[in-house]
Amino acid sequence: MKLIKIAVYAVILGISSISNAQVTSWENSPLNYNNSPMNYNNSPMNYNNSPMNYNNSPMNYNSNNGVYDNNGNRAGYEVRSPSGVTNYFDNNGNRTGYSPSKR
Repeated sequence: MKLIKIAVYAVILGISSISNAQVTSWENSPLNYNNSPMNYNNSPMNYNNSPMNYNNSPMNYNSNNGVYDNNGNRAGYEVRSPSGVTNYFDNNGNRTGYSPSKR
């Protein structure tokens, strides 16, 4: 009986998560090349986005692109690409997210 209840809850949760799925416009989609990490402008392999670039380094206390958590600890940095996409990286240079271009 317990196993059946767990299965029923799993089905209900699955249906609930499907119904809460959101539609993403092409401009916001990670499948859009402008937003993709496969685009060199968004890649950590691009020196402009690299933590090796002093502008992005956690050692640069004067940087103005740091991203901080609620406790004031630096969690990473952000870099705007030439196409207007804002890329978010952790302190190691791993891309953790993006905000699409506002254009």
